[in-house]
Amino acid sequence: MAKFKFTKGELKRQRDALGQFERYLPTLQLKKQQLQMEILRQRTILEEKRQQQAAKKQAVLAWAGLLSEPIALSPWLKPQKILSAVKNIAGIDIAVFQDVEFAPAEYDLFVTPLWVDAALVALRELILLREEITLLETGIEILRAQLRITAQRVNLFEKVKIPQAQEAIRRIKIYIGDQATNAVGRSKMAKRKIEALVLSGVAG
Repeated sequence: MAKFKFTKGELKRQRDALGQFERYLPTLQLKKQQLQMEILRQRTILEEKRQQQAAKKQAVLAWAGLLSEPIALSPWLKPQKILSAVKNIAGIDIAVFQDVEFAPAEYDLFVTPLWVDAALVALRELILLREEITLLETGIEILRAQLRITAQRVNLFEKVKIPQAQEAIRRIKIYIGDQATNAVGRSKMAKRKIEALVLSGVAG
């Protein structure tokens, strides 16, 4: 239990603190709920993208073995730029995938086999999915870390700060009440003594 003084000033301070805690707690609870919902949404999207990635890999593997002429496609498959936007979720910024920019595929159409165009499209789609999945995974980790912090704060307010303030207010009020009762009792005793002295003086 935190230390506090048994004074009216401390009572006001504890009441003010309790008011702040009770005002701030719903905001934290809402943030926690928003983060939980967004993590669930992002995980659903991530799972869909992973399934798309697996399906495209299978599709590429189905015809990749049929390619008879070895052609180095890697220069045209290396991402030059990953384009993303920033999305704010409950005060947390995460990157949202938009697109990937590749170097232009410049090759002789008369010399290069016809399958190169289709291969580039399919492989670039796989790279797009890979980059999108990476950003989704990163975003989910950021949101999870923030959810842990927010949940800890909610617990701190619900289980520690608010109960402590409430208990301090209760004990200070009891103490001040007891002091007031004692003061009244002392006042009555003093009054009786004065009256007794006055009466004894009159009698004398």
